[in-house]
Amino acid sequence: MTDAVGSIDTPDAEDEAPRKSRKGGKRGKKGPLGRLALFYRQIVAELRKVVWPTRNQLSTYTTVVIIFVVIMIGLVTVIDYGFQDVVKYVFG
Repeated sequence: MTDAVGSIDTPDAEDEAPRKSRKGGKRGKKGPLGRLALFYRQIVAELRKVVWPTRNQLSTYTTVVIIFVVIMIGLVTVIDYGFQDVVKYVFG
């Protein structure tokens, strides 16, 4: 039985390709300490790519977050008191 995609009975060409083993390369030849050192070097390399905010940007972002959190606390408090009044009214 064959359709536009291929046969159900036979696998596609990409499925027949042999799989490469994961052994070897940088990870396979080093012991646990070598892999840990490689991991640390990769972390340092990624941190060098980060664009860090300036002090002015950091203080602005911090202020915005604090104001947002205070507003959300107020909103949740008002909603909580509203539900409290509704529950007192319904259940006495």
